[in-house]
Amino acid sequence: MQHDHHYPNLGSLTKNLSTDSWHDFGVTQLTPGTQEWLDQVVEDIVEPELPILDPHHHMWPQGQGLPYTRNDLHRDAGAGHNVVKTIFMECGSAYNREAPEHLRSLGETKYIADEALSDPNPLIAGIVSSIDLRRDDRDELLDMHIEASRGLFRGIRDALSRADHPEALAIPGGAPKDLYKDANFRRGVATLGARGLTYDSWHYHYQNSEFLELARAVPTTTMVLDHFGTPLGVGPYASQQDDIFTQWKKDIAEIAQCSNVVAKLGGLAMPDNGFGWHTAERPPTSDEFIAAQRKYFDHTIECFGPDRCMFESNFPIDRFSLSYTVVWNAFKKMTASFSEVEKDAMFRGTATRVYGL
Repeated sequence: MQHDHHYPNLGSLTKNLSTDSWHDFGVTQLTPGTQEWLDQVVEDIVEPELPILDPHHHMWPQGQGLPYTRNDLHRDAGAGHNVVKTIFMECGSAYNREAPEHLRSLGETKYIADEALSDPNPLIAGIVSSIDLRRDDRDELLDMHIEASRGLFRGIRDALSRADHPEALAIPGGAPKDLYKDANFRRGVATLGARGLTYDSWHYHYQNSEFLELARAVPTTTMVLDHFGTPLGVGPYASQQDDIFTQWKKDIAEIAQCSNVVAKLGGLAMPDNGFGWHTAERPPTSDEFIAAQRKYFDHTIECFGPDRCMFESNFPIDRFSLSYTVVWNAFKKMTASFSEVEKDAMFRGTATRVYGL
């Protein structure tokens, strides 16, 4: 049975982050996440020529999920940085609700392929879709997604994210318990590798050990660790930040020992990460972002090396906290001391290689 757990609560997320509810946080100025709010922080573009492949963003049709269409993507990607290509990451978008449950995600793949291939200024170069990898007909499902994608299909995200405290989170993952141990699921992950496809996982910090076990169990599949393993900082986790970071550092170092894993650097400005920018009067500058988050980036790059790291925007989820121009400025400033070859890997090369572009 397909588990639609990736962004199960987007309706409430949108409602939670709507204009009315900001008053609950004592914010009466501009609504965080809106263009007007983001425009309060305008920066010159750092290294405007550096080619970027953004390997992780979402999109929804008008009136569905979060408001983020192809035009919105172009507005952000074209705002000053040299974004040459992007990869769409599954998010429960444009599902065909009329179809049997296991076929619904084909609607998303078809929608993104249509948007990408009809774009007068092509940007989306790859699609990571979703299927239930536990199913015995997984090969047939993969074939259907490959066909629907018209050459853009690159892999699957069947996320491990399972929220222990869903009531505390804006985006509570609802994956089946112990999915990583499921023999059929592992067969599915292995199938991806055998077919030259990738496996992405979004999960929470306390599940890094699960991801590690999965990576060791299926060493023949290239696995992508999304969002640093999402260290949480809200609800019961708000008071445990130091302990969570200490354990997280150990987890990342262990995961990096698995040569089949690569890391996405980004996605730490979601409401659930606990930095609170989505409730602030103005978004952070790139320097403020770096001051708050640099330790996560530095540690992951140190453990994985630039040739196994790729910067990601995670837009529009992280757009509730800061603008596209500011977040990529921050990434560039953090890597100013790296060689041109190393920078090219993190901003373009690793993603190009991993996703076969």
